[in-house]
Parts: sequence; C-alpha cells; structure tokens
Amino acid sequence: MLFALAQALGEVWPAEVLRETLLARAFRARHADESHRARLRVEIARLHRALRGLAGINATRRGFALAPRHARDVVVLARPVEGPHGALLAFLADGEAWSSSALALALNASQRTVQRALDQLAAAGRVQALGRGRARRWVTPPVPGFTTTLLLPAPLPGG
Repeated sequence: MLFALAQALGEVWPAEVLRETLLARAFRARHADESHRARLRVEIARLHRALRGLAGINATRRGFALAPRHARDVVVLARPVEGPHGALLAFLADGEAWSSSALALALNASQRTVQRALDQLAAAGRVQALGRGRARRWVTPPVPGFTTTLLLPAPLPGG
C-alpha cells in the first residue's frame, strides 16, 4: 500500500496526485466512498511517518504532493516486473525452478491462484513447466544470447 502511494507521488513529482488517482492505484477502487477517503488519509499519514527525514507529503486542494527534504530531484525505482503477475515473474527471474506450492508460500497466495496465474503466463509464453504432477517446476524461458547459470565459471578454489 505504502509503496503504491509513494510510487504515485514520485512519478508526478513536483506536481500533485489527485485523490481519485491515489484511491484507484492504492485501493483499486473505481468508485470511492467516504471510507476510502478516510483510509487514504490514514495511509498518507503512515507514509509521511515512514518518509520522515527524506520527504514530506503536502496536502493540496485536490490531492497530495511529495516534498523532498534535501534532494533536488526524485527518482522512482519501479519493480523489476510490472503487471498483474509481476511478483510471480520476479520470483521466477532468478533462474531457479519453482514449484507452484513454493511460489504460493512466497507470494502469500493460495496454490490455486498461483496455478491459474502460471497457466496464463505459460499460454503467453512467459513461463514454462518442467516435469509432471508433483514434480512439476516452473521457470522463465531462457533469453537468447544470455549465458545460463550452468555456463558461468565457478569461483576459483581459495578465492
């Protein structure tokens, strides 16, 4: 939640982010009611405390604006993989083969939810399955032109 708010504020800095935009990005709320607005105020206060010393958050008439304390510029470091299954793809990006149950534990999601996501990603060619049944593992397809971990040299003994 706080990362989504910080990212939204940083992306448009020095301009303000409209409350409706923050509600849509942080809470995925299409139609915001008073409870959403109250929750936004609470989360903005939490973000303000988390950023203490680095930046402030100023309330504007229509939204909020990031106010860096000592920096002259703001840089947003985005997640390595964006999109609906970005967290799942980020785990698979390490090159290791993952079981769907291990991914479910790592993502704090149900195994069925992870399996559906893996099926969608496999249909799009973004992941591939190795093995069958309980031995099935998931990996990202190798990128042509990049060395796999199997071909990288091992560290020298004693070094």
